[in-house]
Amino acid sequence: MNQTFDVTLFTIAFAVYVAVFAGFLLRNLTRRTVFGWIGVAGLLVGSVLQIIAFFVRWNLSGHIPLVSMHEYSSVMSWMAAGTLAITIFRTRRFELGTYVSPIVIAIMAMASLLPTQINQQLVPALQSYWLYIHVSMAALGEGAFAVSCGISIYYLVRERRRTATPAELARIDVLNHRAISIGYPLFTLGGLFAGAIWAYNAWGTFWSWDPKEVGSWIIWLFYTGYLHARFQRGWRGRPAAILSIIGFAMVILSFVGNLFLGGKHAYEDVG
Repeated sequence: MNQTFDVTLFTIAFAVYVAVFAGFLLRNLTRRTVFGWIGVAGLLVGSVLQIIAFFVRWNLSGHIPLVSMHEYSSVMSWMAAGTLAITIFRTRRFELGTYVSPIVIAIMAMASLLPTQINQQLVPALQSYWLYIHVSMAALGEGAFAVSCGISIYYLVRERRRTATPAELARIDVLNHRAISIGYPLFTLGGLFAGAIWAYNAWGTFWSWDPKEVGSWIIWLFYTGYLHARFQRGWRGRPAAILSIIGFAMVILSFVGNLFLGGKHAYEDVG
């Protein structure tokens, strides 16, 4: 089967993100800012390619391309890449690219291994705008969680190497919190509330103990616990970074688990 043009664009974006990582590595090795800005430019180029691929796929399929695991992870990687570009542009912390861009690449690699064929005949359960709201917001939220994970790894490395002052570490911690603060409401509104409404319209019930539903609920409870620990218990710095990494590991576990556990979210590899 010949690959469609959207998949070609996706592959090019994938290659661009690999080059982005190389650019950030060169910046760290040479300390030349130009390589950092090349990395940021690459993130923007890759993001634009993914946007074009999204609309090309929409045109080819005749529906919003948010019904397969490949499409879901593509949106997640796009959110992570875009959030990283904005964060670096605003903070000038090019080192972040060395820790976050590999996560973007990993998500893209995961998406590339999933079926990319376009399904033009959707089952009735997938023909709902509530589904598109549910999937898009959940994927965007998890993309922000991916960035927080990379920032947290960066925090732990700087802390362990003792290459940052307490004030510097505090600023990195704030970036981690901001990423989660973006992802949490998106995941709450999309992954839970919009998902429940879609489930009711599709299956006649808001909750059915589907493996993906349970996984999303656990993830939401975990990040809710993170926010509670931060504001009520004062968990910042290292504890917050560790929780952030664990949280995104749970996101990936839920994503991969959906491939094997099946359930009502298994429509055409739906995410």
